[in-house]
Amino acid sequence: ALYICASDMHGTPIEVKAQKEGKKPEEFAQENHQANQKTFQKYLIDFDNYYHTDSKENQELAEYFFKTLREKGFIYQKEMEIVFCEKCDRSLPDRFVKGTCPNCGTFDQYGDVCESCNLTLKGVDLINPKCSICRAAPIKKNSEHYFFQLSKFTNKLNAWLKKAPLQPEIKNSVKGWLEKGLEDWCISRDGPYYGFKIPGEKNKYFYVWLDAPIGYISSTKNYCSKNNLKWEEVWKRSKITHLIGKDIIYFHFLFWPAMLMAAGFKAPDDLLVHGFLTVNGQKMSKSRGTFFTADDFLKLYNPEALRFYYAQHLSKKLADIDLDFENFKETINNKLVANLGNFSYRTLSFAHKNYGGKIVKSSEPKYEKEVLGLVNEIKNNYLEFNYKEAVSKILKISDLGNVYFQKAEPWKDASKKQEQVSWCVNLVKNLAILVKPILPKFSLEIEKNLGLDALSWKGVDFGYNGKISKPKILIQKIEEVPEAAVFPLDLRVGQIKEVKNHPNADSLYLMKVDFGKERRQVVAGLKKYFEVDELVGKKAVFVINLKPAKLRGEKSEAMILAAGDGKNVSTLDVENSEVGGEVTFEGFANNSKQITFDDFVKVKMKVLNGQIIYETKHLKTGQEDVRVRAVKDGGKVS
Repeated sequence: ALYICASDMHGTPIEVKAQKEGKKPEEFAQENHQANQKTFQKYLIDFDNYYHTDSKENQELAEYFFKTLREKGFIYQKEMEIVFCEKCDRSLPDRFVKGTCPNCGTFDQYGDVCESCNLTLKGVDLINPKCSICRAAPIKKNSEHYFFQLSKFTNKLNAWLKKAPLQPEIKNSVKGWLEKGLEDWCISRDGPYYGFKIPGEKNKYFYVWLDAPIGYISSTKNYCSKNNLKWEEVWKRSKITHLIGKDIIYFHFLFWPAMLMAAGFKAPDDLLVHGFLTVNGQKMSKSRGTFFTADDFLKLYNPEALRFYYAQHLSKKLADIDLDFENFKETINNKLVANLGNFSYRTLSFAHKNYGGKIVKSSEPKYEKEVLGLVNEIKNNYLEFNYKEAVSKILKISDLGNVYFQKAEPWKDASKKQEQVSWCVNLVKNLAILVKPILPKFSLEIEKNLGLDALSWKGVDFGYNGKISKPKILIQKIEEVPEAAVFPLDLRVGQIKEVKNHPNADSLYLMKVDFGKERRQVVAGLKKYFEVDELVGKKAVFVINLKPAKLRGEKSEAMILAAGDGKNVSTLDVENSEVGGEVTFEGFANNSKQITFDDFVKVKMKVLNGQIIYETKHLKTGQEDVRVRAVKDGGKVS
């Protein structure tokens, strides 16, 4: 097998992130490409070739696909409506536009795909679109673009779907798209755009989803050039399997196979789709303290612990994986350490201590038959990408070894039990082979103990009778798991829809506030500082986990926050933020439990440089930093 991949270098997301860091897109992308490679190495991920899409090979192949498809009549030009920002004076690719999904109504979605319902979008489809650079409302205008006739490949795609051994739930989704009817696919973008310029055009570029999957082929070509192979033969004659995330199904199951068919290549033989990763049951979030980069994780845990945890949850069925840290600790300590790790270490250390490491010939036909039957099943599990079942059976073999060792009781009279212990050493050797795709370093250390080199599947037998060296403990128990720091309040963006005078208090307002999924009544002591028309329609920050209370006879179900310095008062500015969205201090999770007003007054927040500070962290939403106006440093939030 060849394991080939590449960093996806082009497109608007790269351009957006590079812009935020004040870097050129190519510089930003190259830095991340190199960082990816280093991280893969730390996690013992060993590609045969890891390349990138901003390469000479990828440009040549992108142009080859475009030229071939155009000559065959599958590409044409027509005018289309695009999104244009007059303030930025530029066309806005889909990732430069944010708005509400027209299908499911989710706020703050990019214009290429909805992260909530996975619908593929165009920027012009969004409701209430905003430029993601300046937040201004863009206009629509016409521009001429290139289109690939995806609609002509419905029958071929249906035939491929029936034939390929794809996941049933994915087949059903793709079938649904095909039954609705396929639209032709726009494969060009107006400049400025980070990607390959279309030959013969002054300011048009290939859309990233044209050249990104071609990166699979260009990475293969790069590998072949270094290994004296012909890339066409490797790509066209091999079994091609893609492993992808569920957010890019549409591109890989429709656009990509249709492009391959149109250019004279075969469609992939299989595509395996994985779900997302959640942490402690939630989407990864910096504010909740559940956002971990791969490098962050390594500061706390052994990379093989994470590999084992993933493998223990992964099957061919499409499902998300939850990295629940208590479950992670239990899995590593009770399955990996107490079972596989313990059996391997106790066997090798006993053999080394009592027999000078000398392993003799041994045989247990009954047990060997059972083990080899499981080995064959494990092999099939791996080939089917059913790692969960593979792990279960590997642990079953390890269990068998633990029970056998206990029954043998070699500690009672070691001199009479050398054959039984030697048989267990053979079982350890076989387990090292079986678990090698998941725990390569663990397996390598056992190979070193046994004086063997690069064990492969063919080495699964019970014929080892060499001499072992002193072993070391290979997997450590996990003692503690990380916990997010908790901020006492639950802060949300609310939009004030209605303001009235309180019937029983001259200094208070009654407000109706929209929090996205619900509306609440809020009593606010702002009458001294703001007129009604200054508040209606305004977005502000509210505490929503405060115990409801009656203030002068009127129920208040939340509290608006304001900052003041004794002279000036300002609400907290979140005009560019999503209604109902969380407002957090980085590194802190908001507290969802109900609190009292006495609890609230203990929370000390202050103003510094126009921002709200708690401890050393500043307040922010998913879209912006929270700011206040005209309040001096040291001003308090209440």
